[in-house]
Amino acid sequence: MNLTSLDIAGLKTAGNIFLAPLAGYTNAVFRKLCAEMGASVTYTEMVSAKGLFYDSKKTRELLRIADGCPGLHGCQIFGSDPDCMREAACSEDLAPFDIIDINMGCPVPKIYRNGDGCALMNDLPLASKIISEVKRSGKAVSVKFRTGPSPHNINCADFARMCEDSGADLITIHGRVRDAMYSGPVDYEAIASAKSRVHIPVIANGGVFTDEDATNLMNQTGADGVMVARGAMFNPWIFATLSGKEDPDAASRQAFVLRQLDETEAMYGERFTCVYMRKMVSFYIKGKPNAAKIRPVLLQTPTCEELREMIREMEF
Repeated sequence: MNLTSLDIAGLKTAGNIFLAPLAGYTNAVFRKLCAEMGASVTYTEMVSAKGLFYDSKKTRELLRIADGCPGLHGCQIFGSDPDCMREAACSEDLAPFDIIDINMGCPVPKIYRNGDGCALMNDLPLASKIISEVKRSGKAVSVKFRTGPSPHNINCADFARMCEDSGADLITIHGRVRDAMYSGPVDYEAIASAKSRVHIPVIANGGVFTDEDATNLMNQTGADGVMVARGAMFNPWIFATLSGKEDPDAASRQAFVLRQLDETEAMYGERFTCVYMRKMVSFYIKGKPNAAKIRPVLLQTPTCEELREMIREMEF
């Protein structure tokens, strides 16, 4: 893919490859490792603005940044109360982050029914108010949304223009409607239409699992960069490929996984790490020899030390 630096409200990126905010996955250690591989901007899991407002310890756990993490740091917040979103954006909790991303694309039913996430694509005046209030933080603001809330309402071009007019410095478009969730074809035409309506950088998201996928997504949409989501869960080394670095060999990949285990345990403790790394390793071995036999044993591994021993015998 075509590598280039982007200007986000005066912030210069090292490249145009982004790690998506992934609930349950993009913790501080994972973001750091993906950034070292070549992700130029990394986002936290989505963070509840109300959770911050009500001083939720669990919510604040999502805001950690690992020491030495390179690149630009983004925090994604969600909510539909403009005042609450402004308070979160202006809080000391978000002070360490370079970019505040507003989630206007989450399709999950409980989020949508609450008027958050992709539901905001049904209410452009409210979405505009939220963006303008978050922009009062003085930080760079990005907005992530979809091509539309339904196949009968593909409104991403108008939504993109609204985002820019309301103060957004960058937008990311997931090339599927809310009804499609995370599967099905990516609507290149809709993303291209939105790109043609704005002057701020546009990041395209959806279906990036290989360098060919990323190149095709950029060529078909005219986007300024790509965001990798599920592709990073199965293959975090994709960032090395996309950024033109040498692809890690099997030994380097194994060392990556062992390091992820060690650093996650050091930051989050054994209980969290064991559960988290079992599911991550399960993703990493998909398609590998004997993965079907290994996975049931892996998912029952009770300690980090036993998991560490299993990883040393695995091929990645």
